[in-house]
Amino acid sequence: MAHFDIVMPKMGESIEEATITKWFVKEGDKVVEDDVLLEIATDKVDSEIPSPVEGVIKKVLFQQDETIAVGTVIAIIDMDGEASVQEEDASPSDEVPEADTSKTEKPERVAEKAEEESAKIVKTDSGKFYSPLVRKIASEENVSADELDSITGSGLNGRVQKQDILEYIKSRSSGKTPARDVAAPSKSAAPAAKVSVPVSSSQGDEVIEMTRLRKLIASHMIHSKQTSAHVTNMLEIDVTNVVRWREGVKDEFQKKYGQKLTYLPVFMEATVKALREYPMINSSVDGERIIIRKNINLGIAVSLADNNLIVPNIKNADQLNLTGLTTALNTIAASARSNKLNPDDIASGTFTITNFGTFKNDIGTPIINQPEVAILAIGAIKKKPAVLETPEGDVIAIRHKMWLSLTYDHRIIDGALGGAFLRTLGDYIEAFDSNRSV
Repeated sequence: MAHFDIVMPKMGESIEEATITKWFVKEGDKVVEDDVLLEIATDKVDSEIPSPVEGVIKKVLFQQDETIAVGTVIAIIDMDGEASVQEEDASPSDEVPEADTSKTEKPERVAEKAEEESAKIVKTDSGKFYSPLVRKIASEENVSADELDSITGSGLNGRVQKQDILEYIKSRSSGKTPARDVAAPSKSAAPAAKVSVPVSSSQGDEVIEMTRLRKLIASHMIHSKQTSAHVTNMLEIDVTNVVRWREGVKDEFQKKYGQKLTYLPVFMEATVKALREYPMINSSVDGERIIIRKNINLGIAVSLADNNLIVPNIKNADQLNLTGLTTALNTIAASARSNKLNPDDIASGTFTITNFGTFKNDIGTPIINQPEVAILAIGAIKKKPAVLETPEGDVIAIRHKMWLSLTYDHRIIDGALGGAFLRTLGDYIEAFDSNRSV
């Protein structure tokens, strides 16, 4: 009887585990190739997992809400098409059967599974959770429990991930004190108390449970405010040249490239140009170190149909021209709204843009997307009377105006630098060539 093992997939370079949020099939169900089997969630993104083969679901090894290490067998498909669940009675339900490597597409995943399944994810005396891979590395490198607890994790709710412990080990071996997140309390300090205001509901009130994604957003926003010293500068700019250009070329652009042209790619192009001129804005803070990023991975905040928000990013955005930025923007926005992003799409961002103008809002003060140090908000474009200087003297004319808001981390960016970056960005946008060809 030919079996196929469904394993928990690797959903990104830094993802070592995922949670099953929903099964779409049960034991005995027939499936064909590309049928959706289950939905999984990481601390970055939710994904649907399709079946790579045709057959019958013989065994489901983990249930909804269980967190499983990547590479672990989570279900078995009988490729002969016979539902023989009874044959599995000899295998306890809480054990994972040995993978049939002859029927598995990638045998190296089975090896990874064998290493990671040596123990379940456990909670230590400190109250922290660690994945099998993190604990395995800690054991091999003689990292004590106290040391492990002292590492500031980059995962959800401070979870220590593979890269976190590897960086700690590297710092320790070099004799340097590992950098700490400045927002994390020291070992000797009492943990900060969580402020909770009691709230009661009255008759007629509607009580709605937060979705998983909304809980993540709430956690990330609070973490950002506790980590960075937020300051916002605002600047009103003239975008008449951009408006005139887009109105004149949008139909030609659509016909030539098959892409809808909005104003945002123009502002993205100016942003990456300004970031190259002011690299400190494209950086991160690691304890008492500043990491100036070589790549510009431009995050774009995308609002979803369920009123949630996600920020995928365009890798190496400064290497793309206006057409490339337009295509990349439309692609990631469509993927976000159809729930087809993968964790790499929202990992490693270096600077974020959020467009309040979509909702016809003029100005906003966005929260920094950690571990970045700045975020740009773009307001609605509106016609306004403005004073123009001409050879014949000042005149009042109708111009297209827009507000830019730059929120930055005052730990490393002072007002002079933040203001200079914002003014330069505004100058680039205002100087846009309205005669530019597509």
